[in-house]
Amino acid sequence: MGEKENQPFQFTFNGLLKVAFQGSHVTSDAGLVLVRELDERLGLEHLITEHLSDSRQGLNTQFSVADLLRQSVYSRLAGYEDLNDAARLSADPTFRLIGSPTRWDRGAALTSTLHRFETELLTREENLVGLMALNRDMLAQTELLDHADRVVLDMDSSESPVHGQQEGSAYNGHFESVCYHPLFLFNGHGDCLAAKLRSGNVHSADDWDELLLPEIERQQAAGTRVAFRADAAFAKPEIYEALETRGVKYAIRMPANANLEWEIAELLSRPPGRPSHRPLVRYKSFRYQAGSWTQPRRIVAKVEHHAGELFPRVGFIVTNLHLPNRAVVRFYNRRGTAEQWIKEGKQAAHWTRLSCHRFRGNEVRLQLSVLAYNLGNLWRRLVLPKRIDSWSLTSVQQRLVKTGGRLVKHARYYWLLLAESHLTRRLFGAMLRRIWALPVPTG
Repeated sequence: MGEKENQPFQFTFNGLLKVAFQGSHVTSDAGLVLVRELDERLGLEHLITEHLSDSRQGLNTQFSVADLLRQSVYSRLAGYEDLNDAARLSADPTFRLIGSPTRWDRGAALTSTLHRFETELLTREENLVGLMALNRDMLAQTELLDHADRVVLDMDSSESPVHGQQEGSAYNGHFESVCYHPLFLFNGHGDCLAAKLRSGNVHSADDWDELLLPEIERQQAAGTRVAFRADAAFAKPEIYEALETRGVKYAIRMPANANLEWEIAELLSRPPGRPSHRPLVRYKSFRYQAGSWTQPRRIVAKVEHHAGELFPRVGFIVTNLHLPNRAVVRFYNRRGTAEQWIKEGKQAAHWTRLSCHRFRGNEVRLQLSVLAYNLGNLWRRLVLPKRIDSWSLTSVQQRLVKTGGRLVKHARYYWLLLAESHLTRRLFGAMLRRIWALPVPTG
């Protein structure tokens, strides 16, 4: 076997086989070039310039803010949890190619540079706010494609476990862990419109108005009708009143209590006779006013009797929708997709991998992960062909992002030679054409 540096290795079992390590020419994340083309079409470069300010001077500016932001976001989209892989990725052809042309022959940023970018530059107040605005404005570029006169907003919270004495972490009795407790707002397409990192011991609905009310105003200013869904943690009279004042339709789950169960007492008993193997489902709508409410509101109850179960399954929804009972429940049940999107964000974009000691640093990393998630979701819903647009983001990572490739430089061009597996030439061409068909942003 050869042992000299840069010399290929040979084997006794097959003398015709040679192995060489040329990591700077070979990539395993070649699918990201399609995302780079999509972000170019969405005008991400202009949004970065508009929303993020750069206070660096001298040698610290050898990497532009756009290059650093893309490297931080794309590494998360490719499944790299934090900055520990930055040194290896700095030589990766894909991560060089997604940056400015001046970096193509040199290298992407190392761990120390990215760490300063995320924990010093982006943690400035104006840049944290700008990062949130950048994410929302990027999504706004696609809203004209939907041609919808109504948007459904889903709000939910989640757990972000911590390891050590991280600033702002606290024990949460519901999750039974020391954690952060972030809050998320989604639209019906799975785009994360806003996210906020919170201390671990806050109530699930805390700060709901900071995320929800600006989005309602934004949508209504564009002439779009708004509907809202949330689970029982958001069953608060101040939320109902805020939505009703703004003309927003809503369906929010209600915690059960004795007064509500008394209203449906006739549905809680199973009818006489042999029980069916199929669940017996009954609905009832009635007016109800809790002690903290200023007015009565409509409650829709759903009662299910299942074979082999002694007690029925009961659920209550408070709503101002003018729909039949079954339709109200069906509308609310679609809220479950928001939980799936949060799960995808955790698994694919690692938005609960918040390892900074400082709370502000973790706020930045949450927003970077949200931006990575949204880029992946836009790729899925705008670019993937119909037959595969239901793939999870984890499947998109494993089957499309994780594509092998070799970078070859000629006199005038760079060639990225891809391995053909899940990402075939035909699929690659189809996605590229769909990206080019997207309208160019104005302004």
